[in-house]
Amino acid sequence: MTVTLRSATAGDLMAVGQLHQRSRVAAYSSFLPPEALANPTPEAMGAYWAERWSWERDSHRMILAVRGDALAGFSYLGPDDEDEPDTGLLCAIHLAPAERGRGIGRALMVDALAAMRARGWRRAALWVLRENNVARGFYERGGWSPTGVERVDVIGTAQTPQLRYARPL
Repeated sequence: MTVTLRSATAGDLMAVGQLHQRSRVAAYSSFLPPEALANPTPEAMGAYWAERWSWERDSHRMILAVRGDALAGFSYLGPDDEDEPDTGLLCAIHLAPAERGRGIGRALMVDALAAMRARGWRRAALWVLRENNVARGFYERGGWSPTGVERVDVIGTAQTPQLRYARPL
């Protein structure tokens, strides 16, 4: 069955949150403890996306990958959070666990990069968990490189070191 990409609507955000939570658990369980991944719940993650969408929908773009009637993945992008005016930020690519390795992440990344170019940005940036070697390899194969900038964020109860990656558009 073919996967199609389409813009998200407010009615999609609970499903986005549920997929986001499942994706995090599948991708991060090898290096984060279960208690860190237990919260937020899928419902709370949906509420998070509904709230975030309410204040970012004019400046950000969410694209869904849909296989049949099922949400297979999503991407989210917007202006760079480091106040670099010529840089777009790829805030997220998340996939349903069963969809990993099937080309959907690549399709979402190619689409996001094209959207950034269309907005006039000359550079793309993202943050990736330092321990997430699968995602780091995915981005590196897509032309992204670490910039040397790091930060620490929190997922659940765990401190999560993150690396900033960038690439030209």
